[in-house]
Amino acid sequence: MELRRLFIFLSLLALLAAGSFAQAPKYSNEFLSIGVGARALGLSNAYTALANDATAGYWNPAGLTHINSNLQLSLMHTQYFAGIARYDYGSLAFRSGDNNHFAVSYIRFGVDDIPDTSELIDAEGNINYDRIRSFSASDNAFILSYARLLPNVENLRVGANAKIIRRTAGSFAGAWGFGLDLGLQYQWRQWQFAAMGRDLTSTFNAWSYDFDDKMREVFTLTGNEIPESSLEITLPRLILGAARQFKITEDFGLLATMDWVITTDGRRNVLIKGDPFSMDPSLGMEFSFKNMIFLRTGIGSYQRYTRNNESVRGGMQANMGVGINIGQRLSIDYALTDVGDQSVALYSNIFSLRFNIDRRERPEPTE
Repeated sequence: MELRRLFIFLSLLALLAAGSFAQAPKYSNEFLSIGVGARALGLSNAYTALANDATAGYWNPAGLTHINSNLQLSLMHTQYFAGIARYDYGSLAFRSGDNNHFAVSYIRFGVDDIPDTSELIDAEGNINYDRIRSFSASDNAFILSYARLLPNVENLRVGANAKIIRRTAGSFAGAWGFGLDLGLQYQWRQWQFAAMGRDLTSTFNAWSYDFDDKMREVFTLTGNEIPESSLEITLPRLILGAARQFKITEDFGLLATMDWVITTDGRRNVLIKGDPFSMDPSLGMEFSFKNMIFLRTGIGSYQRYTRNNESVRGGMQANMGVGINIGQRLSIDYALTDVGDQSVALYSNIFSLRFNIDRRERPEPTE
């Protein structure tokens, strides 16, 4: 377990060093592409047009305008690599007046308790395990969201995000970043359409490194380059979404949704490859009973891979999930989906909670 943590950390440093002089490396800030909320993950992330709760601060801030309660809290936790890495999310959405909607969201993806063996051998050449320390490598994002209904255009909602990125690898390396998102939602009859522009101005991460003489010596003796301060740029991406509600009977309903993710950082291993644009689709379906019990499934993450006999095949991953609304205040969602390395565990269990909080009206004072 400790060796795997160390391997993940060394791989992270290698990636940082390789990208030190790259102006716009592929998959920059990729932890922000995983997704949040068990409902959305059960639908294979086809959620841009459906976002209507506190998680809209991540998926599409325009969806915050659907929240009717005064406050809504959303929480999620899951793990990567059989528990080595942890992925946590929390969001608080609230409104001010009739048409001002806000949200504050926090995302953390981190590997903790990584062994630091740089001082394992003392000055006399002896191995001393008491000299091993531990540290964490984490990616953090703070998202501030604002949304409103446009008064002059019926059923058109607009929202924006300001993102602050903080990435660290112990005390050795750290980066600060900032980016902007813009989202739209439009409803036409039973159809919902959406567009989400992420990192519209490009998100800039300024990396700095702080290595003491001992650490620099370790890099030199192991044949590694010492990373230098650099600027990492996350290029924009556009997400287009559409969804439609079907009423089967008085109690049963069906919701179908689809997203197209258009990236601009060059050719990717997705369904439609191009340079600089690539397109990755995802499709989800949700069956509901009395708007209380929900069954979900989705397909996405198309990949082409080489098998042992060197033949090339393509495939998409299937996800599934369930949800339940307990009254008007509490919702519990579960998703079975791969959010980690398939060589460790094919699927992961994801739970998320959503709380609605309404301020009670104070009674009028009596004379």
